[in-house]
Amino acid sequence: MVMLVATTLLAEQLGSLSGPQSANIAKRVCEMIEANHISHKPIDDSTSTKLFDEFIKQLDPQKLYFQQSDIDQYSKYRLELDDLIKAGNLDFAINIFETHRNRLKERMDVAHKLIDADHDFTIKESLEIDPKDLPWAKTTDELNERWRKRIKYDLLMMKLEKTAELADAKPQPNPGGDLPVATKPAVTESSKGKPVEQDPKKRLHKRYKTIYDALSKTEPDEVVEMYLTALCMTFDPHSSYMSPRSMREFAITMGLKLEGIGAALQMDDGYTVVKTIVPGGAAAADGRLKVNDKIIAVGNGNAEFVDVVEMKLSKVVDMIRGKAGTKVRLKVMAGDTGDVKVYELTRKQVELKSAEVKGEIIDTGSRLAGTKSRIGVIHIPSFYRDFQGADNGEDEFKSTARDVKKVLRDFEVKGGVDAVVVDLRTNGGGSLIEAIEVSGLFIDEGPVVQVKDQVGKIKSLPDDEPGVDCNKPLIVITNRLSASASEIFAGVIRDYGRGLIVGDRTTHGKGTVQNVTNVGKQIVQLFKPQELGALKLTIQQFYRVNGDSTQNLGVPSHVALPSLMDNMDLGEQFLDNAMPFEHIDPAKHRQLSMVTAEMLPAIRESSRKRVTSNPDFQKTEKDIEKYLARKQRKSVSLNEEELRKERVEEEQKARDKADNADDMTEGPIFPDNSYNNEILSITLDYLTQLQGARTAKK
Repeated sequence: MVMLVATTLLAEQLGSLSGPQSANIAKRVCEMIEANHISHKPIDDSTSTKLFDEFIKQLDPQKLYFQQSDIDQYSKYRLELDDLIKAGNLDFAINIFETHRNRLKERMDVAHKLIDADHDFTIKESLEIDPKDLPWAKTTDELNERWRKRIKYDLLMMKLEKTAELADAKPQPNPGGDLPVATKPAVTESSKGKPVEQDPKKRLHKRYKTIYDALSKTEPDEVVEMYLTALCMTFDPHSSYMSPRSMREFAITMGLKLEGIGAALQMDDGYTVVKTIVPGGAAAADGRLKVNDKIIAVGNGNAEFVDVVEMKLSKVVDMIRGKAGTKVRLKVMAGDTGDVKVYELTRKQVELKSAEVKGEIIDTGSRLAGTKSRIGVIHIPSFYRDFQGADNGEDEFKSTARDVKKVLRDFEVKGGVDAVVVDLRTNGGGSLIEAIEVSGLFIDEGPVVQVKDQVGKIKSLPDDEPGVDCNKPLIVITNRLSASASEIFAGVIRDYGRGLIVGDRTTHGKGTVQNVTNVGKQIVQLFKPQELGALKLTIQQFYRVNGDSTQNLGVPSHVALPSLMDNMDLGEQFLDNAMPFEHIDPAKHRQLSMVTAEMLPAIRESSRKRVTSNPDFQKTEKDIEKYLARKQRKSVSLNEEELRKERVEEEQKARDKADNADDMTEGPIFPDNSYNNEILSITLDYLTQLQGARTAKK
């Protein structure tokens, strides 16, 4: 075996901070994968080859930093990584990451010079955009040329941007409060108070400085997390290793609550900037902290202030968060005046209302002239569950099923509805338990999903609660980003004939179940469990009650509507190392016949006619045609005139998208747009078909 020793600065940091601990984590993760992953594949030379490629792809997906010589230097370890990682040796990851960081520094020096250089936007040349078709650059000159075109493209795109686009750009704060959020395009204020675009070169200098600053602050545990996750992903795309920090974020996402001050934070020019105040949080209750304020120092309790300017955002977040009831002091530079003030806040638990189930009743007459039905819409953003609260026996722990039940009861209190629409668009899944319990609100006792474990044993997981909370006609909306638990729910509704599935042609196609295990519990003698992170590992496959796996194929819609997303490479089938589709024996289940083969042709034909005559859907169809044509392209023009023509089309498409945006975190739950109104029309057609079927039986 080739010996590998880490000698970089990062290696010294890792050794001084957590070397033995990281080695133990790596060894235990390898043991857990081989023992528990559903594939039962060993970590061997084949894994090593995949790990080599996966980690390099994570570091340099566009082939803009490494040269062929770098790849050649490390290729001697291509068949050795399995032995090294099982022995707890992470030096390959540390060394190649350090090389990447050095290459990044070199590239940033080149980038800043290229930004200030003159570029001719009238000549006809192009930029290769598909990294799969690009070989690694063999020389520095070749890499410089690649960067010249990249910078030219960046400058050209900024040059073509309109001031109005920048003015309308909205920050997208993470709803999790006290969390980092993405940076929006740079906008400054003119003397008249109107947004004006910054000089493209200044903006681009700032962008690449931000890129370098972010990567230069990468910590050893983050490199370990990246490398062990790359190992997990050689087995399937949904297994990963989570560092202690990632575990905390996962718990917040699943439990919809955090303990802190309740503010979404963003890094901007080295400052931690308040972008959103979360309703119900400590900052909202106190009232002094404002959006755009800059937090320049943090003091935990009565401890001395720690300067956080230029500090990594995740570290600032960790300092501000804390147990409910404890105090934190913030030294703040006011966003409007620049005055420096000190605020002491008492941390509290914040429920993240923006990410929970919501419902509303729509009177169809307000949108579809001549109709009088009442449709209850339930938006489920994810299948969340506060596992810790449930384990602790809390009476009101956060649960998707409980929240859906509350919405259904609210519909009845408000006079009832004629049908229920459950919106699962872009719902990436979550808790298997919640998927089963939500399904049980709409079907009586019976199997919901079949699960195959590591030894091949198949078990049917039922809804064992008698009765239903809703027997109204049901529509389920899905798209290509509806995955996992969403597909379990959509699948059981389809297989029981309980409701109509509408949306993209099919869902995402994720038919696997992951279990999160605390790695620390496996190394009891030496370390505290919470310090070692967790392994999210695929341990089961699930199947619909009809015997089909949702894996790769997803759950098909009864009625498909035109959608740009439906034509993108979004889905399990496009992911590396995805597990294959399988079919098993069906589980015995009832057929409710609320959707029959006889009623579908009429519903589809009515929808087709409306869609064909609707101008918005016709724009969507044209966008799909253009997208599919562009999808085949391997390069993009660097000629200003040619790119400007494309840009005009993109601007119009962006405006149309904004006009029909389905913003589920702010504003109405089910906005008034052509897509949603077509779903309402389909619902009314469905009700008509159901009434006709019932009349025919009499």
